[in-house]
Amino acid sequence: MELLDAVKREWTAVNILARVKSWLDPVTQEPDVLTPDDIETCIDANRDRVAIRFEGKAMTYGELDILANRIAYWGLGQGLNRGDTVALMMENRPEYIAAWYGLSKIGVVTALVNTSLTGKSLARSVEIVNARLMITGEEQARAISSLPKTMRSSLPVWSFSKTAAPGRNMRSALASQASNRPAKSCRSRLKSDSNCLYIYTSGTTGMPKAARMSHARVRTMMRTFIAPTKATGKDRIYVPLPLYHATGGLCAVGIALQTGGEIILRRHFSASAFWDDCRENKVTIFAYIGELCRYLVNQPERENDKQHSVRAAFGNGLGADIWETFSDRFGVRRIIEFYGSTEGNVKFMNYDSKPGSCGRVPPIARKQYAHVAFVKFDVETQSPVRGEDGHCIRTGVNEVGEAIGRVGTDSTTRFEGYKDEDASQQKILRDVFEDGDAWFRTGDLMRMDQHGYVYFVDRVGDTFRWKGENVSTNEVAEALAQVPGVETANVYGVGVPGTEGKAGMASVTVNGYLDYKELFDRLANNLPKHAIPVFIREQREADTTGTLKYRKVDLAKQGFDPDRIDDPVRYMDPETGEYTRLTPDQFKKIASGGGRF
Repeated sequence: MELLDAVKREWTAVNILARVKSWLDPVTQEPDVLTPDDIETCIDANRDRVAIRFEGKAMTYGELDILANRIAYWGLGQGLNRGDTVALMMENRPEYIAAWYGLSKIGVVTALVNTSLTGKSLARSVEIVNARLMITGEEQARAISSLPKTMRSSLPVWSFSKTAAPGRNMRSALASQASNRPAKSCRSRLKSDSNCLYIYTSGTTGMPKAARMSHARVRTMMRTFIAPTKATGKDRIYVPLPLYHATGGLCAVGIALQTGGEIILRRHFSASAFWDDCRENKVTIFAYIGELCRYLVNQPERENDKQHSVRAAFGNGLGADIWETFSDRFGVRRIIEFYGSTEGNVKFMNYDSKPGSCGRVPPIARKQYAHVAFVKFDVETQSPVRGEDGHCIRTGVNEVGEAIGRVGTDSTTRFEGYKDEDASQQKILRDVFEDGDAWFRTGDLMRMDQHGYVYFVDRVGDTFRWKGENVSTNEVAEALAQVPGVETANVYGVGVPGTEGKAGMASVTVNGYLDYKELFDRLANNLPKHAIPVFIREQREADTTGTLKYRKVDLAKQGFDPDRIDDPVRYMDPETGEYTRLTPDQFKKIASGGGRF
């Protein structure tokens, strides 16, 4: 049986890799083909078919192209030239896709700005890409008003809002523009390695960084999941994810714009409406990120949970603790979990839906992954471990280490970096295995088993030391999620005076009643003693980013001081061995170094 399973694994890998290669080969073989060329080819073959369904209306491929052409001519009328940048900050709507696609027709780079940003973060996003102007939708007026006065007066902001000022109204401005395609000479001299988009990355910490997205990279992302999901022009791809995020805005949208399928676009993700949307629109494929699937599992069960036409899902962030629960409850058997950062050169894909794995490096493809390595990592120094020769040390089977990717010049190993060169250099690790080599740091701790399956362990900086042991926040969060009453769990380390390392703290949201005695008993049965959280904070709502990732930094800064936060905090009382409500007096005792842990 074990031999048969091994044969099946390799056969699946061979077939999927061959199909993926057939879709990706043109990207490397056509150095002069740009993203708009690809999309125009698909449009010409599917002009009368529906491209996007949104809020009860349908837009055909032909109509999408006409809108994009009008935007291109509008851009030329604004004096935009090849290589200029436009900031796009807009809620999900068909005009979003038409905007960056249309601007790409004239060689203009679009920066896809996170719609949750305001103030300094928003200003930084616009400044670092040197945006000539900005395009918004109906929901960004407050964010725009938070920009510094000098920027508001110098940055032209055009809006698709019905209430936009006449001189900045995109709807009225586009009405008078030509509908035919602008000449390809508008984007002449651009190559596949020319910049197409900026997508911002920062995870849950720090100011936004603008990652360069070349035409080759965009074309690759738009094609990557066609083979694994077995997509065709008959598929309907549900996109409730923000279009400024690569998974929804490029990978999911790209499946349709390369095959002639339909995009079922939703303005914002809604856990309660998700499956009703899928049923109503006959969705066959959807993309997920972050904790989306956990939100769906946490919804009340319905008799029609499996009554839908979804046959495949792909994305990243599906927790190992709910993978099979999600699959069994909703009947989605084909789940393509993948790993890959917007800007990086390390990518994995779980072709055969192995629960908990974010990818696989099959023996037949080891040469293809020769640029990827896992190196031993020191949690205390927050840096890779180096041997006596000064070089990094590779991890063994199932040993946790940081994933890194060798930086080269070909399409597989190239690190395109950020608009900010200093930020790019901070992601490079040098003299790794030999003097002079350079590797991209993912900032992620991972492990690979004997069959080549890769598992995400934690983010660098999230794993912390307590009582001389490493604590994986991801592992603790998964254990907490198994406790009845815990709806979501966000784990991080906090400093405690008089102790070494960091104590574990969890911010949880509760669904119903949470029995803390049962919580401790379950954690004690599933975690080593040092990994059991010392503090637990009950939040009314989980603190997440626009891409459904948990925020940790602000929570860690707030710590466990009951006078600084409104939420109730409990701590593991070493005298009673139970979680008790933390009072201001108890906090003062702990803060003065008088606590026992």
